[in-house]
Amino acid sequence: MSRIGRIRTEAVAAARSFTRRRTAVFFTFFFPVILVVIFGALVRTQPTGGGLFAEPAGYYIPGYLAVVVLFTPLSRVGSEIARHRDGGRFEKLATTPLSRAEWLLAHTLVNVAIIGAASLLILGLVLAVTDATLVVSPALAALPAFVAVAVALFCGLGAVLGAVADSQDGVIAASNTVALPLLFLSETFVTPALLPAWFLPAVAASPLTYFARGTRAITYEGGAWAGDLLVLTALAAGFLAVGAYAVPRTE
Repeated sequence: MSRIGRIRTEAVAAARSFTRRRTAVFFTFFFPVILVVIFGALVRTQPTGGGLFAEPAGYYIPGYLAVVVLFTPLSRVGSEIARHRDGGRFEKLATTPLSRAEWLLAHTLVNVAIIGAASLLILGLVLAVTDATLVVSPALAALPAFVAVAVALFCGLGAVLGAVADSQDGVIAASNTVALPLLFLSETFVTPALLPAWFLPAVAASPLTYFARGTRAITYEGGAWAGDLLVLTALAAGFLAVGAYAVPRTE
């Protein structure tokens, strides 16, 4: 079987595994929807009130997208590695031509497709239930690239977490420990003006910051975004390489 055939076979199996897990489907598609309804439609933004949600609704589009772009690949890839390890599947895979990089690429492609669909749903819901407006320009064509590259990055990180955690519960705990600070401290929901100056270098070190900046430039500000995509792509390549190396071959 060719490399493409091996990747396709593993990707099909991963997609079927996802659709069989109702909890995974819920948290991928419906949990972000609940957040949009609560914070976007019920709490709403207060542009003149100061504090959290003090920016116009369009400012927070990257934050809503980041929920699914960040949490889903971290937990899904990490949990998949934990399940494979617990079930001895990596020992079986070690006897096949499928490499660690091919395994991770297959699962990354599935996550890109799933999270791409979820992101489209979230974006449509944000525009429907909030006062957010979308800047319509040719740059919108780059938005799927930001989503895909960010998902790939966090799939790589999820593979690392899955390799170092000793159980599925450990993976979930580790992914939440990583994801929650990143979500709120990466120019998504909390603006840099609300953070102390000494903490801003940490914000710049977060990969999610470049996703938020780039998608905000496309959907809200109409500014430059190519540099953010370049940085995000370089980081994604690095995280995927490390993640592929971290994928176990045998227990």
